[in-house]
Amino acid sequence: MVPSTDAAQPSGLRRLLNGLTRATNGVAIVANVTGTLVVLGLVLVVNYDIVARGLFNRPFHGAVELVQFAMVLIVFLQLPDVIRVERLTRSDGFLLLIGLSHPRVASAMRRVIDLLSFMLMALTAVAIFPEFLKMWDTQDYYGIPGVFTAPWWPIKLTVLFGTTLCAAILLLKSVGPSRNPATPTSEQS
Repeated sequence: MVPSTDAAQPSGLRRLLNGLTRATNGVAIVANVTGTLVVLGLVLVVNYDIVARGLFNRPFHGAVELVQFAMVLIVFLQLPDVIRVERLTRSDGFLLLIGLSHPRVASAMRRVIDLLSFMLMALTAVAIFPEFLKMWDTQDYYGIPGVFTAPWWPIKLTVLFGTTLCAAILLLKSVGPSRNPATPTSEQS
């Protein structure tokens, strides 16, 4: 008897979810790489400031503002990938323990946690969107005029992008296939 090919091929909804998961994972990886490049740029700025201040008594004006700017960029560019690979600091000892004897209960609890996390990230994205539009429209800036200034809108856009991508990843985790609690990243990527 020949096995049915229908069972071997994923359904249309499953293919759609797999495609969306691959797409969001790819964007999260690119954002993580971008965040890493921001870290390297931050290292260069801080080292330049130290050398220029120590050897030439000419500090880099705006180093503090750039560090503040970069910290927000780093967090919200790397957060989606951290969520994707499930490396966000959390306590899942209970889920691992209950997963040994009741894997379906643990899976349901993971889905609920992912869904609640999705809602928090989505609410954050909804809350930041009007702020981004306002900063884009007013071209408001931060810093010290005459020394160093930078517009606010790139920060707001990065927060909006990061929280939206986190929400998408968490939503796909909550409706996607079950994950093995012992190897949380086995079905990722």
